[in-house]
Amino acid sequence: MESIAKDDKGNELEPEKHSRESSSNGCTIVYVLGGPGSGKSTQCSKIVRHFGFCHLSVGDLLQAEVDSGSDNGKMIQDLKKEGKLVPSDIVVKVLEKAMQGSKNKKFLIDGFPRSQENLDAAQQILKIDPVFVLFFDCSEEEMIKRLLNRNQGRVDDNIESIKKRIKVYFESTLPIINYYSSKGKIRKINAERPIEEVFGAVKDVFSELKEASMESKSSTN
Repeated sequence: MESIAKDDKGNELEPEKHSRESSSNGCTIVYVLGGPGSGKSTQCSKIVRHFGFCHLSVGDLLQAEVDSGSDNGKMIQDLKKEGKLVPSDIVVKVLEKAMQGSKNKKFLIDGFPRSQENLDAAQQILKIDPVFVLFFDCSEEEMIKRLLNRNQGRVDDNIESIKKRIKVYFESTLPIINYYSSKGKIRKINAERPIEEVFGAVKDVFSELKEASMESKSSTN
């Protein structure tokens, strides 16, 4: 894996200025990436409460489609059983619908982009680009342990499906993390620590964004 631009200890590599809001139609976009069981959703709920973002979990949006009983939902269900990624055109549709339906202009997009196809769709169809990417770094061993312990009754929370999901993550999503690392947009968080310790590091990252936004506004006045 390539060098990470900045981790939660403050180490930096080729930092990219992000003192202005994302140009994605006037929205502020933050992507949240990490393997299954890395704690993304838990941390996203805390970010929403503390920083006022709209949390869009691609996994939850796709599950809602499954629950609707639609043809797309049935296909998504079958893909999840196999640990495979949902086609980008479907992911983009549910994500675009959710963004258009929100009055909030600050989006925390959880679990996207997960592949090069997702990334291309985001840039070419949705025309969105993140101010930074929050990356929850967690070992395969820890992810498996967490997923087996949570046992939420999901079709993909058995050991075979878990291993397939993690394999897909390493094959498809790590290249995306490397891509954004090369652009200086990765903010790496050690996700194996207790929840509050992890959020302490997350707060530092978002405080940095808030300060940069305030500086940007003052410079335009």
